Amino acid sequence: MVSLPDGVVINNLIEDLKIYSWEAADILMYYSEQIKNISYKREILKSLDLKDPVTEADLKVNEKIINNIQKNYINTNWEILSEENVKKESSSLHLNSDWLWVLDPLDGTKDFIQGTGNYAMHLALNYRQKPFIGIVLIPDRDELWISDGKKTWCEGRYRKHTNKLLHGKEFLQEMVLVTSKNHRNPTLKRLIDKVNFKKVTIMGSIGCKFASILRGESDVYISLSLPGESSPKDWDFAAPEAILKAAGGSVTDIDNKELSYGKSNYEKGGIIIASNNKQNHERLCLQIKEVIKKYNIYPL
Repeated sequence: MVSLPDGVVINNLIEDLKIYSWEAADILMYYSEQIKNISYKREILKSLDLKDPVTEADLKVNEKIINNIQKNYINTNWEILSEENVKKESSSLHLNSDWLWVLDPLDGTKDFIQGTGNYAMHLALNYRQKPFIGIVLIPDRDELWISDGKKTWCEGRYRKHTNKLLHGKEFLQEMVLVTSKNHRNPTLKRLIDKVNFKKVTIMGSIGCKFASILRGESDVYISLSLPGESSPKDWDFAAPEAILKAAGGSVTDIDNKELSYGKSNYEKGGIIIASNNKQNHERLCLQIKEVIKKYNIYPL
């Protein structure tokens, strides 16, 4: 049984997180409109690094969420890990608390800039390096996915959402794969081609991909990082993992082992598989592993 830090009541915390999230949604929606205007776009883009762009929206949401947590929970024994803060001060971060907030203020920044709507805010509260509470906000769809550590549900500010039960299929060829739009690589493409999924859907943001699994639009997601290349980080996976696992799904590496958080580089390398049913997940991992070995696709 996990107990929150002294003085923190789960229901009150969730209500606060809802408020923080819709405030973040206002910021993201504002800048998503502004960035469509070419004269404002240059001001909003704070980094022109094509591999890892940063916008004013990233920075504003980062500031808003961190300030809200620090202001309203002054004496609470937890710390905050944020993608934007790591970029600024990675060498000085010392995160030793059992409780750690993991924030990605704008997951899917490239999609945000491109105007696809497939971007999200991730906020997770990890306990001893495992996701416990998860928030995935998808403003363009008016979706706020919440896990309180026991269950997952979706709320909208302007409309009601109906949560679906997750049902796992037995064989890969029956499944819909959701995969990356801006981070594809030839090795992953070869794996996808050899598996011959029923359908392949392409979209940005890991949070958006996991939400598509929760909606029943897709069944499985595969992240494949090549040796020596960049990998997803803790803030990419913590909140999405929390909402998917509490809903009955699973997120592991190719060997069906739980993801490890809190490494010095925060990286999630290798092959990661997320699926909509924890009962079938191990079998799914084995099927993918067999395809990889058969065609010598990736070093295992």
